[in-house]
Amino acid sequence: MTVLGRTGVQVTRLGFGAAALGNLYTPVSEEQAHAAVRAAWERGIRYFDTAPHYGLGLSERRLGAALRAYDRASYTLSTKVGRRLEPADGTGDDRAHGYAVPATHRRVWDFSADGVRRTLEASLDRLGLDRVDVVYLHDPDDHAEQAFREGYPALERLRAEGVVGAIGAGMNQAGMLTRFVRDTDVDVVLCAGRYTLLDQSAADALLPEALRRGVAVVVGGAFNSGLLAAPAPGATYDYTRAPRELLDRALRLKAAAERHGTTLRAAALAFCTAHPAVASVLAGARSAAEVHDCAEQFTTPVPDAFWRELRDDGLLPPAAEEPP
Repeated sequence: MTVLGRTGVQVTRLGFGAAALGNLYTPVSEEQAHAAVRAAWERGIRYFDTAPHYGLGLSERRLGAALRAYDRASYTLSTKVGRRLEPADGTGDDRAHGYAVPATHRRVWDFSADGVRRTLEASLDRLGLDRVDVVYLHDPDDHAEQAFREGYPALERLRAEGVVGAIGAGMNQAGMLTRFVRDTDVDVVLCAGRYTLLDQSAADALLPEALRRGVAVVVGGAFNSGLLAAPAPGATYDYTRAPRELLDRALRLKAAAERHGTTLRAAALAFCTAHPAVASVLAGARSAAEVHDCAEQFTTPVPDAFWRELRDDGLLPPAAEEPP
């Protein structure tokens, strides 16, 4: 277990990312979703992350229901604010946003103080809980002014009131997260896809600054939404079809891993956890089998010779942190 920043909130080094429980890309059955959470628990995972955005609240409902089987004090749960869900009269589905669910609601960007509280209250209702441990401002890329001026102070007040234990921001970029680390009193930031074997942009400023200021970093998207899990034509990178150049690079990484008797998935997870600023890595899974595989890969050794080869071949910067 690792403590997030200066809080008492603890997370396991491997966490469970619950976007897939919201039917990300394709449907997941109730039984399959609950089995995935049970498998995570069996493998010692005690940190679970969700958001209203994931399947228009479906992920939160499923995760909350599955976690009711366990003592609330024995796990850490995070959710997000910034996308408020409002009932919609329209028909159709939410596949345009990546989720195979009926379009029962619409997302409204809202980083106002009132919006933050209303969104969190709705999340608690869907989760069936009276508290969450961590709340992130979710993807405030195009709403920076409101997020810093209203959303962040609202989270500060919630933390001071004891409603939440830790606060932060979660994004698919490193630049604004670095600003949160420098200009606010966040406890943790969730950086998705920007510290991986294919993209180390978070290492330029975010990770060193977080380490210097005692802010924890949770890494999401260790597989860059699929490409580093199973590189092949048609694989996804940042939720869209991977460009040929990145596919070729991922295939070279996979071949190197196999030459050294390990797997690309194991190397991807090991790389993310190597930096001392990183408290936890979230692995998304839609089934018990995927959870067990992630847990196995997380503990699979990656030889030193593999990392040396990546540096020699220019597949990894010389200054990148090397897993112990």
